[in-house]
Amino acid sequence: MRTILIPVLFVLSATCVPALCGNEETPVLQPGAPAETRSRFAGLDDVRLLANGLLQLGQSLREFVQRTKGQINDILQKLNIFDHSFYQLSVLASEIKEEGEELKKTTVVLKANNDEIKDLSVQINSKMENIMQEKSQLQNKVEGLEKKLSTLSHGLVTSDQVAEINGLRDVINSQEQSIIELLNAVKEQNDQINHQKTKIKILEEKVDDTIERMPENFNSEAPTLTPFLTSICGHFSTDLPSDCSQLFSRGERASGVYAIRPNGSEPFMAFCDMSKDYGVTVIQRRRDGSVNFDQTWEKYENGFGYFQGEFWLGLRKIRSLAAQGDSVLHFQLEDWKQVRRFIEYRFYLDGPESNYTIHLTHLSGDLPDPISNHTGMMFSTKDRDNDKHQDLNCAHSYTGGWWFNACGDTNLNGRYFHMRPKGRSERRRGIQWKPARKAPYFLKLTQISVYPVAPPSSSSASSETGIFL
Repeated sequence: MRTILIPVLFVLSATCVPALCGNEETPVLQPGAPAETRSRFAGLDDVRLLANGLLQLGQSLREFVQRTKGQINDILQKLNIFDHSFYQLSVLASEIKEEGEELKKTTVVLKANNDEIKDLSVQINSKMENIMQEKSQLQNKVEGLEKKLSTLSHGLVTSDQVAEINGLRDVINSQEQSIIELLNAVKEQNDQINHQKTKIKILEEKVDDTIERMPENFNSEAPTLTPFLTSICGHFSTDLPSDCSQLFSRGERASGVYAIRPNGSEPFMAFCDMSKDYGVTVIQRRRDGSVNFDQTWEKYENGFGYFQGEFWLGLRKIRSLAAQGDSVLHFQLEDWKQVRRFIEYRFYLDGPESNYTIHLTHLSGDLPDPISNHTGMMFSTKDRDNDKHQDLNCAHSYTGGWWFNACGDTNLNGRYFHMRPKGRSERRRGIQWKPARKAPYFLKLTQISVYPVAPPSSSSASSETGIFL
């Protein structure tokens, strides 16, 4: 602005006329000459020069006003964006605070339950000590009676005494059986106590993470699945069933953990679901978030978790099951509204040399099919990127190993959320089933199982298959 005014003032000073500048000189009358009347107005050239300078000044002022107005509008837009971002941050902070308070309350309740469980454990231990003392006393009595019996066995014992001794022996045997049953019950109680302690520890960690606004720790080691007993690998391995369906055909009807040996492979333990009219071999189950599924390639290849809780059977074992012939891959899903659905595929799994490439053909089910385009995909983990996305490692960004294509939104090995996350990017890290152009299913329970194309005594697959133990 200052640079514009300087030339204008110079023009004004140069063109200043007597009428405008106030320096009008008093006319001198020449004797003998006629009086000359001077005009009180500036010359036409001077006026034009002045008007031209004023015009330039006005144009410069106009440009300056336009630039200033644009800068003010930019500042107002940035202020609006800042206000909106600050409001979103305030809402998010409020939600985090509320979730933290709820988790604190839950932790207090669980701690109280833990104290009660500890008291119960002390009482059980005290009773066990009393029982062991009584057992010792009974054994001493039995030894005394046996000595007396041996001394009286030379014909001095009457039939009544023999009957009395036999009766005492029966009582002692029944007492010993009761002691064994009580010890088993105590063992089960201890197992339940340990399970409760694990849940309490997990909730405490989540409370701390939420309050401190720290990301959840998904680098902990997952437990390795129960190894197969070496004693079974010796004499009885030739009699083991190839899978759970063959076990069902042999007459077994109870769901649980069994030893199998598919396709002549090394024997291993597997969970068999016998809840319908045929047996299926469960290869994955999610139900409570007690096991971390963000694991390495080695873990996904060999298996991890607990058969009575959450687990992944292992790619090597799944491959041995699929290598037996035509197999069906059965997905059993339940959302947070307790709605259960299922979908089935005929599938085959390549070996480790192809990074366990999966081949799928849709068969049936009441779920939309979002993973047929995953056929031909290799398995990926956070430390081995085999997906089709050029810029991302899907397993690292979305957590959990899976047959990723270009990431997408379907991943049953993602992070387990007990409450639905607010942000879309965080929800995509969770367990979900996302059909194309449709809202995703956010899942509470999942079970993936394998069985032959024509299982024994089966007519058709049911949407109720799966017991979610």
